Amino acid sequence: MASGLAGGLAGGLAIAWGAAYLLPALAGVGYPVPALARPAAALRGALGVRDSTAAPGGYALTFDDGPHPQGTAAVLEVLARERAPATFFLVGEQVRRDPGLAREIAAAGHEIGLHCDRHRNLARLAPWQVRADIERAHATIAQATGRAPTLYRPPYGILNAAALRIARARGWRVVLWSHWGLDWRDDATPLSIAATLTDGAGEGSVLLLHDADHYGAPCSWRRTAAALPRVIATLAHAGLEPAPL
Repeated sequence: MASGLAGGLAGGLAIAWGAAYLLPALAGVGYPVPALARPAAALRGALGVRDSTAAPGGYALTFDDGPHPQGTAAVLEVLARERAPATFFLVGEQVRRDPGLAREIAAAGHEIGLHCDRHRNLARLAPWQVRADIERAHATIAQATGRAPTLYRPPYGILNAAALRIARARGWRVVLWSHWGLDWRDDATPLSIAATLTDGAGEGSVLLLHDADHYGAPCSWRRTAAALPRVIATLAHAGLEPAPL
C-alpha cells in the first residue's frame, strides 16, 4: 500500500511538473525558461531534479548542445589548461555526426550527460515522441563514448511528465542549472557571459554554457570559449573550484 501511494504521488507530481512547463512553452516563452516558470524547489526535490552540486567549495561547469567540431575542441582546450572538470550534455544527432569528438570528451575525464536526440521543446511532443528521442540519444551516446549516461537535462530546461517518468524509471539524475551565461545570444560578449554567469554564483552553483552553435547564434561558441578562463578565475578568487556534478 505504501509503495502504491508513493508511486501515485510521484506520478501526480510529474504531471504537475509537466503542466507547470506546458503553459510557458505554449505561450512562446524564450530560451532558457525563466526561473519563474519553474516549479518550486520542494517539487524539484521530490522528483530528484537538481540545480546544484553537493561538492564542498565547488560549483559545476556544464555545457549543452554539443559536440561541435570547433566549439567543443576550443572548450576542451581551455578546460585542460585550467585543469577544470565539466559535464557535457550531448545531443544524439550531433554525436552521430562526430562520434570521435564525443569519445574525446569522455577520454578527457569529463562527465557525460544526455540532452536529447533532436533539439526540440518536449512540451510540444507526444509521450511516444519523447521516449523515442531519449532512447535514441541514450543509445547513440553510449555507443560513441562507451558510457551509458545517467545525467539528463532536457532541451531549453523544459521537462514534462513523460520525460520525468523515463528518468525516474531508469534512476537518472535530472540536472537543470542555477546560473546561465546567455552565451547562445547574438549580442553576447565574453565579458557579458562571464559577468552574467558569475553574478551571485557560489558554492553548489550549476553553471550553464554551450560548446556549440547548432541551435544558437552563429559562432557563439567562440565567445563562450573566450569567457571560460575569466569565469574560472573569478570564482577561484572567491575560493571556489569547478567540481563534478
